Amino acid sequence: MLPSSSALPQASQGAESASGQLAFNNACRTCHMVREGDNRLGPNLHKIVGRKAGSLPDYGFSSAMKEAGFVWDEEKLDRFIANPDEVVPGNSMKPYGGLSSSDDRKKIIAYLAQSR
Repeated sequence: MLPSSSALPQASQGAESASGQLAFNNACRTCHMVREGDNRLGPNLHKIVGRKAGSLPDYGFSSAMKEAGFVWDEEKLDRFIANPDEVVPGNSMKPYGGLSSSDDRKKIIAYLAQSR
């Protein structure tokens, strides 16, 4: 029996979410979690889209991040994940130097956007 056509988009969304989580785990999870309140070496990224940079309470951001003066959106996240030093010079993301794969960045951002 073939799955109904209404089940196919859900299966596709599930696969996209899984690939986004995998990309996040591979590139970001060493320092970041998506669970609210779960700060590690880096701040938690729960509801990052729409949050003012450097504004999460109870996390010690660098001066550069606190003074960045922007709100995270998908375009800003893409640029930052690709090259953090270009977007926020003086950030504390060392030794992370960026993720060159635009496909992986897109998956990560879609995964982060789900945590709204």
